[in-house]
Amino acid sequence: MSPTIVGLFTGLLLGLAWVIGGFDAFVGTALLGAIGFFVGKVSAGQIDLTQYLGGGGRRSSK
Repeated sequence: MSPTIVGLFTGLLLGLAWVIGGFDAFVGTALLGAIGFFVGKVSAGQIDLTQYLGGGGRRSSK
């Protein structure tokens, strides 16, 4: 799916959340969407967190 279509659906869903649930639901939906986007990027390997999680400093000594 193209990024334009994904952005369109995201905007429509955020607008729907705002209309139905008010501003709090809009902010909550946007926040959860951003978290989901970040988790998706990490799981796809596009963002590397090993330097922040301490996995980059381990080396096997032989």
